[in-house]
Amino acid sequence: MSEPIKFNIENQIARVTFNRPEQHNAISYDGWLKLIEIVHKIEEDSSIRSVIFSGSGEKAFSAGADIKDFETHRKDSKTAKTYSIAFDGALDAIEALSVPTISMIRGICVGGGCELSMATDIRIASNRSRFGIPVAKLGILVGYREMKRLTNLVGPGNASYILLSGRLIDSAEAFRMGLITQLVEDSELEETVLNLANEINPLAPLSQKRHKIILQNVISNQSLDGLDQELPYTNFDSADFQEGKEAFVSRRPPNFKGR
Repeated sequence: MSEPIKFNIENQIARVTFNRPEQHNAISYDGWLKLIEIVHKIEEDSSIRSVIFSGSGEKAFSAGADIKDFETHRKDSKTAKTYSIAFDGALDAIEALSVPTISMIRGICVGGGCELSMATDIRIASNRSRFGIPVAKLGILVGYREMKRLTNLVGPGNASYILLSGRLIDSAEAFRMGLITQLVEDSELEETVLNLANEINPLAPLSQKRHKIILQNVISNQSLDGLDQELPYTNFDSADFQEGKEAFVSRRPPNFKGR
């Protein structure tokens, strides 16, 4: 039996692949827990410089939560709260990864699959992709964390349209709204994403990690009151800064170590 979520590392790139193509790569309750484990593995491996999330096959990135789980894990408010610990835990862990994350989206990207993509830093989609969060068709709600990610990306007006219409939108509309970062021809998707990952990998890990922290701090606190005022200066005391400066002067590629 094949793994429902595949994980492998090659050339400093971690690949996380939702591997249930016959179910449009739906993610089960155990799958959300597995994603948390995978994120922990990524954080423990200092050789990893970027992460790509994708779906198996040609039809879907992910259709999100597996509807079969509802009878056991989401049948009432009590079980839904337990389910949410796994679901929110997976998305929060992905969002908090210290290395850049990319969603490579082909086909259906809806519900929890769309919400998972919003937890990554960059979303690159094929022109054959479709997006939506049609939870109103099930009579359920998105949570506060999911709503925050959605409104941060597309604004409250587009968030209202996505949720209240329950519609699926095409890739061009998703790009116009800001739900995806880049839109490419289907045949160019894999190459575009891998090229970006390979451009990201040589960059300074401390800059990547701390930029992600600063970004999330600013999103959460637009007034900037009470933020750590020393954080933007910390890299000046790092070995990576010295390496970057010396490499620039010497006109050679830097060899960053993440310290």
